[in-house]
Amino acid sequence: MPGARIASGDRVTLRTVETEDVPFLQRAGANPELRYPLGARLRNREAIDVSEEEAGTDRFLVCLDGEDAGPGRPDPDDVRRIGAATAEGIDYRRPELGYWLIPAVHGRGYGSEAVGLVVDYLFRSYDKAAVGAGAFDHNDASRGLLESLGFVEEGRRRKFMFVDGEYRDMVQYGLLRGEWEDG
Repeated sequence: MPGARIASGDRVTLRTVETEDVPFLQRAGANPELRYPLGARLRNREAIDVSEEEAGTDRFLVCLDGEDAGPGRPDPDDVRRIGAATAEGIDYRRPELGYWLIPAVHGRGYGSEAVGLVVDYLFRSYDKAAVGAGAFDHNDASRGLLESLGFVEEGRRRKFMFVDGEYRDMVQYGLLRGEWEDG
């Protein structure tokens, strides 16, 4: 059952990740349509530990809430999990975003709304000058999402990771607080 509501947009809600959400996170992470473009390693349920908060990391479950879903722990029938987002490094540097949505909802604008809510949350909650994110050079959808929200390409890490049979470049993006507030 998803946890408490952190932020709500027009269609998407960010909720806390609870232990009961681990099977969803594990199944989605095992999906080759997600794992290969993200360069994520396959993890079992024990490797996805949400019971202990990782220092400097905020985790969010991306949900579509039904009419009856309240701000607290909603009934599972009132919430549909569609993805996850994280912000890492909050305690000691600028936060770095990570995010994914299940393939069934790709191309509907949920990703832009969810990442926008995370950026809003980070700038409201932490005194940080910027937020960063990375996307593999071949992941046009993720790069387009970041650019549509005002993120600017800051660099490239060449042959950063072996993904889906070949070495891929990681394109690094950044968004300054002032750019977000003025946008």
